[in-house]
Amino acid sequence: MTSIRILSIFSILLAFATCTSKGNSDFSAPVISKEAASKLDTAYFASGCFWCMEAVFERVKGVYDVVSGYSGGKKQNPNYREVSAGITEHAEAVRVLYDPEEVNYTSLVEIFFGSHDPTTLNRQGPDVGKQYRSAIFYASEEEKEIAIRIKTNLDSEGVFKNPIITEITAFEKFWDAEDYHQNYYEIHPNQPYIVSVSRPKVEKFMKQFKDKLKEQYK
Repeated sequence: MTSIRILSIFSILLAFATCTSKGNSDFSAPVISKEAASKLDTAYFASGCFWCMEAVFERVKGVYDVVSGYSGGKKQNPNYREVSAGITEHAEAVRVLYDPEEVNYTSLVEIFFGSHDPTTLNRQGPDVGKQYRSAIFYASEEEKEIAIRIKTNLDSEGVFKNPIITEITAFEKFWDAEDYHQNYYEIHPNQPYIVSVSRPKVEKFMKQFKDKLKEQYK
């Protein structure tokens, strides 16, 4: 991994420390050495509300950090008001920072498909619009091949009643969402949307992927 890549990962962790300290004093930045940081990689997914996605991936063993944000559009420096209005082409997305020696990209893609409905076009539950589309933003040809293979296998095995419509597209840019969106699921456990939509989704994921969970969530 290049020095630029390592610097980028440390920048991500620094940004994480800043936003979590603003949101809730119970959260702290991951403690990580330079050696450990050099082994980390990133993945980008969209599958509806980023509050739900962030909570799902934060529970995966080998994942060091998850950030909510926007990806898939051309608008520079998008904000939540613009994205939620559907005028940017961006999707609500997450950036997953993970150790490939603990959890590989294939597992992350399997978790992605298993934790939402990838057959509904521009919709997840009550959330409707292209900003809530199902998408995998691949950063390499290897990631692209893995995503296509898993999608094809799921379709051929008839795992879902309807065909998968997940967009598999090259990653271009990820924009961090506003501070108040970060760790939203953990900070606002009694918020109505979290209780009625996010929590059932996260709990279903935890039952289906018990072997992928961090110890504190088992």
